[in-house]
Amino acid sequence: MNVTRDVILDLLPVYLSGEASPATRVLVEEYLKQDPELAARVRAQGRAGFTSTAPSLPPELELRVLARTRRLLKWQKWVFALAWTLTALSLTSAISFDGGRITHFHFLIFDYPSVFGTCLVFAVVCWINYYALKRRLRTSAP
Repeated sequence: MNVTRDVILDLLPVYLSGEASPATRVLVEEYLKQDPELAARVRAQGRAGFTSTAPSLPPELELRVLARTRRLLKWQKWVFALAWTLTALSLTSAISFDGGRITHFHFLIFDYPSVFGTCLVFAVVCWINYYALKRRLRTSAP
């Protein structure tokens, strides 16, 4: 297998941090035998000590983020269901048939504006909340 220098350079952070698998370690070490310049750079980096650039985060942060995401997804699911239900309810219609043909069609919101209008207002509020939750879940900020 022919491994390029770029691949080895990509693997060096894992190799230097000690998190590489045994097969990766062997691969990098075999390549370093063939490239003395890179081997010298790796030895110098190893003596200086490899420091990870990742910030130290509290160990329970991942669990808190997971719990928060689950809570928001659950809330989003319920708001979505309620938004669809209220939208369908506010668009309820009356249809009259005569002889297999539709003779009259109208939305009941015109007959009962207070009831179905209220449903429509709550449906709009639910849709706004749904899209706000969807946007909030899309971002990566905690």
